Amino acid sequence: MSGTIVRRGVALAALLLAAAGLVAYVNRAEVARLYALLNLFEPDYIVENFRAMHRMFDTVPVRAGDEVWALEKGTPITLPDTFDFGGEPIDTSDFLEYTNTTGLIVLHEGRVVFEEYYLGESAATKHISWSVAKSFTSAMVGIALDEGHIGGIMDPVTQYVPDLAGSGYDGVPLKHVLQMSSGVRFDEDYDAFFSDINRMGRTIALGTPIADFVGSLRNEVPPGTRHHYVSMDTQVLAMVLREATGQTLAALTEEKLWKPIGMESDAYWMVDSTGMELAFGCLNAVLRDYARFGLLYMNEGKRGDTQIVPAEWVRASTSPDAPHVMPGDDVTAVDGLGYGYQWWIPAQPHGDYIAVGVYNQFVYVCPKHRVVIAKTSANAHYLDDDSISEPQAIELFRAIAEATSEISVQTIAP
Repeated sequence: MSGTIVRRGVALAALLLAAAGLVAYVNRAEVARLYALLNLFEPDYIVENFRAMHRMFDTVPVRAGDEVWALEKGTPITLPDTFDFGGEPIDTSDFLEYTNTTGLIVLHEGRVVFEEYYLGESAATKHISWSVAKSFTSAMVGIALDEGHIGGIMDPVTQYVPDLAGSGYDGVPLKHVLQMSSGVRFDEDYDAFFSDINRMGRTIALGTPIADFVGSLRNEVPPGTRHHYVSMDTQVLAMVLREATGQTLAALTEEKLWKPIGMESDAYWMVDSTGMELAFGCLNAVLRDYARFGLLYMNEGKRGDTQIVPAEWVRASTSPDAPHVMPGDDVTAVDGLGYGYQWWIPAQPHGDYIAVGVYNQFVYVCPKHRVVIAKTSANAHYLDDDSISEPQAIELFRAIAEATSEISVQTIAP
């Protein structure tokens, strides 16, 4: 899943550091980035690092407006003591502690019914979202389509980014990129110096434009035939947005999402050496603003009477429409999740959907129970538990949503 960009991060970082010795000149900024990458996922530093990315890497702001979408307080809830996973009960408190949860917020009917911060986090902390950022990028594609900057989702990528001609994205329809079905070959071998994932790391750390790395990828299978999670697919969407609209992703996010939604705090995107946003996983924001984004989607793209993301796009983004992106039946399996337009659809679908970031970042939306949950984490065990914490978290969220709905019904009962 989203772990495709960071698995075995320490081994990758060490390899990058060794590669730096082969470079004739490496400036101080590049050395600092390499050092930061080397320590980014270390258990002793991971919690602090995930809320301090701006100190280690180049960033650009996404500014909030003057008008904030106020989140009213609802009747407080208590989290379920346990939740079921594969027929076995899991203690909720133990799970939150094990995954190094730094923030958890629950909205019901748009009201805050639970909000807690842990491990030194606060409501003002800007925490990295990793691949949750992909869902924000998808929203921008839907807006650009609605405004006529993009003609249609079956338009080929190269209609907007001709520089990708000859790459694995040549002629690939935007829809297949949105569904992580581009057909692009992506080598996940962290032990091979010239693997794709390692080349991506060197691209960022040593100052080469991320667009150059994207252009180096090649096709493996026909587009639209296989779901294969490639974080660079999202990077391509950002490239398309920039060329189609003439604006950077940060500027678009600020103008079309952040200010219209009424986010309460500035956010920031991490960028490469050219100022290109790293759209595949580098948006940093406060927990309540992640929750507001989920609330926007639960309301089919509307804040009050204002349509921000087209309702049709919200529905299409969260409704898989081809066999290779459909969810499965096993809620305990990572590969049981289905996929929409940069949103995950849980196994045994109940109409809920979720944005997922590596190391357990989540924005969960359950229209049935009118619940939105956002969670930030710095799960130092993530690589050890084979990502099983992701389906476990989904089952926890489902238990919270159901319990919250039942409490609400009891509260209003005569």
